[in-house]
Amino acid sequence: MLQMDKVIMDEQAISRALTRIAHEIIERNKGIEDCVLVGIKTRGVHLASRLQKRIQEIEGNAIAKGEIDITLYRDDLTHKRDDHQPELRGTAIETSITDKKVILVDDVLYTGRTVRAALDALIDLGRPAQIQLAVLVDRGHRELPIRPDFIGKNVPTSKSEVVEAKLEETDGKEQVLLTMRH
Repeated sequence: MLQMDKVIMDEQAISRALTRIAHEIIERNKGIEDCVLVGIKTRGVHLASRLQKRIQEIEGNAIAKGEIDITLYRDDLTHKRDDHQPELRGTAIETSITDKKVILVDDVLYTGRTVRAALDALIDLGRPAQIQLAVLVDRGHRELPIRPDFIGKNVPTSKSEVVEAKLEETDGKEQVLLTMRH
C-alpha cells in the first residue's frame, strides 16, 4: 500500500500560528505578568521557546519558561519488562509555578492523555492559579475532557490518520504532516 504524506502546515503556516497564539496568550492574560510557559517534552519545549521569543518581541518583557517530562506520569507505561526502563529527560522550570498562570504547550492534541499526564506532573511541582493549554494542532478524538485554550490549527482526522509535527530543532524540517496509518 502506498503511504501518502500530506503537508497540512508548512514553515510559514507554523510561524503564523505561533505568532497568533502569542498574541492570544497576551490578550487573554492581559499581559504576561505571573505567566509561565511550560513545554511538554520534546516538541512542546521547542514551541514554548518560540512562543517565549515572540511574546518578548511583542511585549518587550521576558516571560518565564520551563519544560516538563511526563514519562513517569503516563498511563500507558508497562512495568512488566525490567529490561526496558523509561528514559527520563528531566523537568526544569525557571520559576515557581505556585499562584502563576501556567500555559502548557504541546505540538499535537489527540486523546488528551499526554496533557492529563502533564497536569499531574505540574500539580506535583506546585499549585498554579490557572493552567491554560496551547497546541499547534488539535486533531480531535478526545478520550478525556480536555480542551485547548489556544490552537494553531484544527485538523479533523479519522483514527486511521496520524498527525505528526516536524520541527527544525528535532527533525531538521519544519512542517505538520497528515499520514494514513496502515
